[in-house]
Amino acid sequence: MAYDKAYKVLAKQEGISNSKAKELIDKGLVRAQGKKVLIARGEIDINTKFSVKDVADVKVIFQDNDILAVNKPAFLTSDEIAKKYPKAIMLNRLDKETSGVMLFAKNEEFQKKAIKEFKSNNVYKEYVAIVDGKVIDEIEIDKPILTTKDRGQAKSKVDKKGKPAKTTVYPMFVEGNKSKVRVVIDTGRTHQIRVHLNYIGLPIIGDTIYGKPVANINRVLLHSKRTKIFDYDFEAVEPREFKVYDFN
Repeated sequence: MAYDKAYKVLAKQEGISNSKAKELIDKGLVRAQGKKVLIARGEIDINTKFSVKDVADVKVIFQDNDILAVNKPAFLTSDEIAKKYPKAIMLNRLDKETSGVMLFAKNEEFQKKAIKEFKSNNVYKEYVAIVDGKVIDEIEIDKPILTTKDRGQAKSKVDKKGKPAKTTVYPMFVEGNKSKVRVVIDTGRTHQIRVHLNYIGLPIIGDTIYGKPVANINRVLLHSKRTKIFDYDFEAVEPREFKVYDFN
């Protein structure tokens, strides 16, 4: 049995460059034997068959002279989204695998006003997630989160030395031992929802860092559903991945 680096095997299979193959793996878009390929330079059987997921298009939800709201697809970073709108100023970030509402200011005056709203926790931020476990009651998680960086990668955890963070979880549907929940955050700490839900024993399906990896799911099932700021109220349609489970 012969082995080679995963990105090289993928490049040959797909007829693409090595750099493109590495980029696809780094984005979390490549699976083999039912599992996400995590390390582009990892050694793998040269006969491995890969599946590569397509990235959805970025869709504009609304825009006027002051604000631009888009529905960010999973697998693109916030910075990659920002590059698509070079004249706009990013107001909020979403994790790479998190989809949903992202906001941009169209001018500096609006940017300053919007940042004040975010810092004052006056922006309503509602998410939808699918978790491992049964949620039948409202749950409030008020635990500080500490974020550290290692080689440029942020990692968070509940820690008394961290910054205040509050997450409220509302039950939506239960199917077997999995639940669809609505999540509202009063703060915006790095990886807040993923860390808080895992902390209370309700890991998000598809989260390979804090949550529960599942064979047929290749992304974190977390979606920024609704954001309200000033008189604006934006909502992003849930991706089809959220229909994997047959909630009644």
